[in-house]
Amino acid sequence: MLPVLPFPAFDPNAFVIPVPGLDWDLPIRWYALAYIAGILAGWAIARRLVRADALWGGRPRPGVRDADDLVTWVTLGIILGGRLGYVLVYDLPTYVADPVRILRLMDGGMAFHGGLVGVLVAVLAYSRLNRVSPVAVFDVMAVVVPIGLFFGRLANFVNGELYGRPADVPWAMVFPEGYDRASGTWVFAADAVARHPSQLYQAALEGLVLFALLVIAVGLGALRRPGLALGLFGTGYGAARIVGEVFRMPDPQLGFLFGPVTMGMVLSAPMVLIGGAVVAWALARPAYAAAPARA
Repeated sequence: MLPVLPFPAFDPNAFVIPVPGLDWDLPIRWYALAYIAGILAGWAIARRLVRADALWGGRPRPGVRDADDLVTWVTLGIILGGRLGYVLVYDLPTYVADPVRILRLMDGGMAFHGGLVGVLVAVLAYSRLNRVSPVAVFDVMAVVVPIGLFFGRLANFVNGELYGRPADVPWAMVFPEGYDRASGTWVFAADAVARHPSQLYQAALEGLVLFALLVIAVGLGALRRPGLALGLFGTGYGAARIVGEVFRMPDPQLGFLFGPVTMGMVLSAPMVLIGGAVVAWALARPAYAAAPARA
């Protein structure tokens, strides 16, 4: 039997803020900090993208002020859409039985596809109100979203959640069943098996690899073709998620839908098809002329 790597067993709380006069403290979880880091990093990169005249040629685009204002809109879309998507698609009976749990974001339970829908709605609403091209906004968003996905998957790993299927590879890990907040320790089953650290696979594929591919595409002129970056993201994320699902255990309340197929695969397959169609549409249209070189 191959040796397995020990799970690092991070404390899910990055730090705890004592609340004077009360008998409880305010925990600040790595999961929340990952979302904040992803949003701030995405915002910083988005500001650089909209400032870079050479990347857009003569194409109309959002300004720096739009990038700043969109942070709030997108954050609300991520949180509301991600939470509602998880509740409705992944664990509805549990939340129907105890609706108050919907508000307990600190317990986890966010769905990427729900967050994606939330961001789409937020961007469309902002663009309509501020007369900004929604396609241009989506192209910018497509480039920066993988950064948030990278941090989010790392947070899943720290939480010991969304782990992989049983494996005998040298880097397999035994993941805990949960975290006992009272004792501040992780709980491991006596008969636990070694598994793929699928969160790290997904952080690499959906985060680093997809971001690198989009940066290369932008360098080759993708932003001068409306919708191209958006289509590349849809196809790339859908493919990366399907590959990641091959190694990841499905959510226990859903299991496998049929054969080896999971809900994540079903929700990602249309992204590959729609993204491919958007790429074809973008490439069929003439690109905006490159910005003239400065003397």
